[in-house]
Amino acid sequence: MPRTLELHPDRLLPADPSVRAIARELYASVAGLPIVSPHGHTDPRWFAGNATFGNATDLLLVPDHYVFRMLYSQGLALEDLGVRNKGVDPRAAWRLFAERYWLFRGTPSRMWL
Repeated sequence: MPRTLELHPDRLLPADPSVRAIARELYASVAGLPIVSPHGHTDPRWFAGNATFGNATDLLLVPDHYVFRMLYSQGLALEDLGVRNKGVDPRAAWRLFAERYWLFRGTPSRMWL
């Protein structure tokens, strides 16, 4: 029987218990608010216009330099990932990413991928 993935609610909070308590309070005060981020890897117009995407490559791989740079650092050509190459098969690019997903273990990118 498959196990249910349960993420600890404090997984991103400080380890020091006194600081963690403050972090919990701060988080609780803003948890229900919308995210407004000055740094992002997505175009806010996508969300304002409720844009649809034909494939995961165009949504998660091509626009995020942290993701494609990791793959590039391991010898993959950017063009094979669909970066600067609109003619690439997005499924082929996604397969390249999926085959190397393990590279993101322990990275901030893995937290949201």
